[in-house]
Amino acid sequence: MAVASEMNRQMLGIASIRASVLAPLVDQIDRRSGKTDLLLASHGILRSQLDDPHAMIPMARYVAIFEDAALVAEEPSLGARLGTLFKPSDIGPIGVLFSISGTIRIGFERLAKYVNTVQSATSSGIFEEEGNLVWTYRLEDPTMWPRRQDSEFSLVASCQLVRSCFAKSWKPLEVHFEHMAPRDRSVLERIFRCPLKFGETANRIIVAGSDANRLYRKEDPALSAVLEHHVAELVDKTRLPDSIKERVRGLISIYLGHKPVTLDAIAADLRISERTLQRRLAEEGTSLRDLIRETRATIAATNMQADVQMARIAEVLGYADSTAFWRARKSWERHIRKPG
Repeated sequence: MAVASEMNRQMLGIASIRASVLAPLVDQIDRRSGKTDLLLASHGILRSQLDDPHAMIPMARYVAIFEDAALVAEEPSLGARLGTLFKPSDIGPIGVLFSISGTIRIGFERLAKYVNTVQSATSSGIFEEEGNLVWTYRLEDPTMWPRRQDSEFSLVASCQLVRSCFAKSWKPLEVHFEHMAPRDRSVLERIFRCPLKFGETANRIIVAGSDANRLYRKEDPALSAVLEHHVAELVDKTRLPDSIKERVRGLISIYLGHKPVTLDAIAADLRISERTLQRRLAEEGTSLRDLIRETRATIAATNMQADVQMARIAEVLGYADSTAFWRARKSWERHIRKPG
């Protein structure tokens, strides 16, 4: 979740963020080595760009620089530590909306509503699971890998938002990461103070239903309406049009392995009929089944490259066992080899 990227026009057709979001990283590297300018240059970035409030850079470069910065700083948990410094003001009016929300649920609903429109190539949202609230975050482009630093920064920053706006002692029920478990989990365990799971289909924070629905403050309806209107106007100026395929793929990433991904459920989320959904996907040359297959294949490939056991991959992707996963994988391969 990139800080301060939200209210600037994005690079046309490219997932991008404001160059100034790199300032905290640059500050860390400046303190520890003299390699800052070399690191930026290796990714085609000039230090002067960081001072320009309107300068934009591709998100892929941001993710790559974040990973390299952790190496240069010799701090594997750099993203997580920077996330603990996150403030509502770092995401402008959206952060203010979060901070005045009456409940944690409303805060995350607003975050889900607007973050997707201001940081492209991202799937984020909320859903219910066993009476609890699940907040998800995932960069869609599989070529943006590794991306441990962005993932840990984003989830720690989201947790910090809750603690700074609702309750300092709050902790999630569970936190999921899409990357494999690091050798040293102590920093993350100390920050979240809850069970952690790795190698999941997306990054997630599970909030207890009682915490999500507890009323912390009474909102000022007039102030909320003004802020909502202001954010909506800014979003309209920066929004890049998503195809129906991209929106469906995003929902699949959010739900896969945790909630049935069915035509009626996806259509309901998009507020269109099942027939309309099928027709619009067909117009873009795909189907819900194809998109589920593609998403599973991408996640499976990433996990297999990391030597994750088949049984674990099957569990993450929502298969009954490794045999069912093996059969599905063979089906994917036949589909890929199929001409046309």
